[in-house]
Amino acid sequence: MAQFIKIYEDKPNETAIKKVVDVLKNGGLVIYPTDTVYGLGCDITNTKALERIAKIKGVKLEKANFSFVCSDLSHISDYVKQIDTATFKILKRALPGPYTFILPGNTNLPKEFKKKTTVGIRVPDNAIALEIVRQLGNPIVSTSIHDEDDLIEYTTDPELIFEKWQNLVDMVIDGGYGDNIGSTVIDLSGDEPIVVREGKGNSDII
Repeated sequence: MAQFIKIYEDKPNETAIKKVVDVLKNGGLVIYPTDTVYGLGCDITNTKALERIAKIKGVKLEKANFSFVCSDLSHISDYVKQIDTATFKILKRALPGPYTFILPGNTNLPKEFKKKTTVGIRVPDNAIALEIVRQLGNPIVSTSIHDEDDLIEYTTDPELIFEKWQNLVDMVIDGGYGDNIGSTVIDLSGDEPIVVREGKGNSDII
């Protein structure tokens, strides 16, 4: 059964964050808060953990559209091709924030994603998520646990999330009530920005 751990966003406890990082480093799956809905994440470098998430989501790993959660813009350049000034300005304006940006991937993508030409990047405006990634030292692969068919409160109340997911994951973080609106998804991989999904972030930033 998963561990259930309380972390306060206004001052994330370092010992608690370390526990989360240890779980991730050992190949565990963690449900954690973001600036939108709660996310399901694992260490980007752990193949078995990636396979577990793909299985839970019912998708083939190489075809899965998972986001990479990074701690800042410099992290992003590890996995995406060199971006132009206009794209960089959009990212700088929007991040950290409730956006997922689709960008051209580079050769550093983990082997499981080598066939992909693009990658979804998130830098959420949430101190818990950012601190986890900072301490881990590399991004976490993430997918939203938001489910259109479920009651809305299931995605917002950490205790209900724990009830539902306790036998599927290794840790659920209670970071307070989550939102029930996903991130705004913007494709920056082509010549012009394209809004793929309107979510919490204001698409006027492009």
